[in-house]
Amino acid sequence: MTAYTATVTVRLKSGVLDPEAETTRRALERLEFDLDALRAADVFEIDLEADSSDDAERRAREMAERLLANPTIHDYEIAVRERE
Repeated sequence: MTAYTATVTVRLKSGVLDPEAETTRRALERLEFDLDALRAADVFEIDLEADSSDDAERRAREMAERLLANPTIHDYEIAVRERE
């Protein structure tokens, strides 16, 4: 078994209302930052032991689909790296 860190980034799908991002965007604009858009995301870093990076990704995907993301309103990305 090898030690991996799987990073799961969960975002609302395009078109889904994101009040946290909208509030933050307005605050940044009041501070005179110029931006086109802003999206909020949750990032989960999961340390796990797995037989391969593919196995670690498969397990992280299962976690995302079963708990971390709601597939109706969220998209997610998974990145896996070997821990040192």
